[in-house]
Amino acid sequence: MSKQDKLLTKILLGNADANIPFEQLCQLLKQLGFDERIRGSHHIFTKEGIEEILNLQPK
Repeated sequence: MSKQDKLLTKILLGNADANIPFEQLCQLLKQLGFDERIRGSHHIFTKEGIEEILNLQPK
């Protein structure tokens, strides 16, 4: 199981949402096919076919 697979499993289980490193989450989203746009400290992720927009900020 790869590092990214372990991270995805951790996220999907919902056991450690506050303990997920920001950069690793961004990398995972890119690997899942999301496009990233950065505005200031906001990292905005979109993907064709998905209506929701993810707007993330580092802590």
